[in-house]
Amino acid sequence: MLFTGSKAAARAAIEIAMTESREEEKEFQNRWAKCGVQTAAVDFGGEFNGSIAKLIERAVVAAKREHLIDETHAQEGAVAGAAHAAAEQILPQAFGLNVGGKIGIARNADHVSVAMFFGVGVIHLDDICIGFAHRAVS
Repeated sequence: MLFTGSKAAARAAIEIAMTESREEEKEFQNRWAKCGVQTAAVDFGGEFNGSIAKLIERAVVAAKREHLIDETHAQEGAVAGAAHAAAEQILPQAFGLNVGGKIGIARNADHVSVAMFFGVGVIHLDDICIGFAHRAVS
């Protein structure tokens, strides 16, 4: 990969959020790991407005599960803050509607990124949106 630092974390988070299967996720995780980038992903679906706290929680749990972060207040807070900022970007498009898709998290050195890639809509009238945010961790 040509990207390093925050750019590598950003690209990896977005790419893994766009994967369509667990097998594809694992391929991406292995490919990015060779470049020193750790990744995690978690599926999500449901009504958006009442689910923002659940989105944030899932991002933090996935990051801890894949050992992207330690169980420290600062590292959990960095992922939670980035997840919240990513969800805020989706809010104008998803307000009052259902979403379904995936949250991708990536870490490269002291850079952590969270990307949310969702279909938004009612019945079969979906739109697509992506929210993204970055934080520094130590």
